[in-house]
Amino acid sequence: MSKSYKELQGWKMPEVAVRLSEDIEEGWFVNLGIGIPTIVADGIPEGKEVILHSENGILGIGEKAEEGGEDPDLVNAGKEPITLLPGGGFFSQAESFAMIRGGHLDAAVLGAYQVSMNGDVASWKLPGASLGRVGGAMDLVVGSKRVFIIMKHCTREGEAKIVEECSFPLTGANCVDRIYTDLAVIDVTNKGLVVRELAPGIEFEDVQALTAAPLQKSDIISTRHTEYSGG
Repeated sequence: MSKSYKELQGWKMPEVAVRLSEDIEEGWFVNLGIGIPTIVADGIPEGKEVILHSENGILGIGEKAEEGGEDPDLVNAGKEPITLLPGGGFFSQAESFAMIRGGHLDAAVLGAYQVSMNGDVASWKLPGASLGRVGGAMDLVVGSKRVFIIMKHCTREGEAKIVEECSFPLTGANCVDRIYTDLAVIDVTNKGLVVRELAPGIEFEDVQALTAAPLQKSDIISTRHTEYSGG
């Protein structure tokens, strides 16, 4: 019998961020979305040069600012206090979106409410909500060379977030390349969703039971232990 979502002990989200950071290559320009994606900045290993972009007009974002060391004029798109790496810079929001729309970002890391089996993503509005938060996500999913989604595998109620077809308003269609959750790493391919890695103690059948879309096993499916050394 399959376990419920609450019964499973997968990766903690900072560990998922560390795993995702391994797929970000040296020298890439990467945008981190609001919320969970921001922890990826803390997961990038020291000495690996990744240039983080924020749509409010920053290149060269470092780790989040420590308590007491915040600068009210230095925040990411989610208004969280951040640090700036040596060589980082500021510019207008118009220039920032020109970078996105011009295809200059190697990857965008976003959160999501739902992801479909063909790579559609819904991330800005919940059904029945009077307001949503569009932000720059619609531009990012079109303008970035790769789109990585980092999210919990299910909602707090245990409902699947990976589905055959999104029922929430779409942010973008056929745009997601890879999904990173607390249970697994899943590729979106033209042949469907392929599970590449599993969190320790998680079985393929556990992931399938909590996914509302058919999954496939990769030829080599591995279990990965990750360590998070951030704050």
